[in-house]
Amino acid sequence: MTALPMTTEITVLGWSVLLLLVQIVLQAGTAADLGPGYLFSPRDEPREPQNIASRRLKRALDNLLETYPAFVALALALTITGKAGGSAATGAWIYLAARVVYVALYAAGVPVLRTLVWTASFVGLAMMLYRLLS
Repeated sequence: MTALPMTTEITVLGWSVLLLLVQIVLQAGTAADLGPGYLFSPRDEPREPQNIASRRLKRALDNLLETYPAFVALALALTITGKAGGSAATGAWIYLAARVVYVALYAAGVPVLRTLVWTASFVGLAMMLYRLLS
């Protein structure tokens, strides 16, 4: 089996996994007000944490998970097809940077700028897709 070449897109993919893990830990760490009895249970009865930061971080994580499969697929497809680099690499970095900023803005409750940053992450994905299809 031949290993995938180490492209910028694969590097950004690795960093994106770190972002995903950090978001999971942040969200879980701020949900302590649910109590250990609930957190260690099968959670058959859904409950929302009272902590607004935890609820925001959960929505930010859910939002990441909506676009993350597309990012992973694009990063891998670009590498496999030999179309990595150039505008695709730039798009990958834009996606990741915007997602990092997005988490901070969402946690802080910043409304309009957060949407603009989300749009930037979407532009990053579009740049990757355009490179793949061209």
